[in-house]
Amino acid sequence: MNVLQLTDQALIENYLKGNDKAFEVLLTRHRDRVYTSIYMFVKDHELAEDLFQDVFIKIVDTIRRGGYNHEGKFIQWALRISYNLCVDHFRRSKRRTKVSPTETFDILEVIETPEDNMEDTIIKNQSYTKLRELIENLPAEQREVVMLRHYADMSFKEISMLTKVSINTALGRMRYALINIRKMMTEQEHIMAEVF
Repeated sequence: MNVLQLTDQALIENYLKGNDKAFEVLLTRHRDRVYTSIYMFVKDHELAEDLFQDVFIKIVDTIRRGGYNHEGKFIQWALRISYNLCVDHFRRSKRRTKVSPTETFDILEVIETPEDNMEDTIIKNQSYTKLRELIENLPAEQREVVMLRHYADMSFKEISMLTKVSINTALGRMRYALINIRKMMTEQEHIMAEVF
């Protein structure tokens, strides 16, 4: 059978058996969609290329380790990896200072920057972890909108273009995501109250 006609799952199975051409076909089949989704996040061709390569390195590593188990849903899985890597990139870049000192002026001398104490840092990290867990438990469409809006800082217009839905649908998914997150938080509070 012609390798070009194989399903994504069959291509992955062939690749695991040593057929590198199968992975080449898989990459070619989905390259444009994955690259476009990354570019819509970062709006920079060089950075998009770098992240695109990181996505496919991660995909290859996961497949080789036997960690791929999304039969028939390769593109959704690949897009989720790309979203996560873009989100990680934005998180790292937002932590970096945006103002550089000059010879005559150093902003760090003017602004007090109180460091979080260890307890504040731990509480903040736990809160982020809990929120991330709640987001991971959302239905896929809602999770996608939350990640694009809050982690990638995209507008609802950009989200609607990327996900190929109307702006109203994107807004609706965000609304339901927030309702579901509140519901999950309330349920967790009830469980904690019963335990203690």
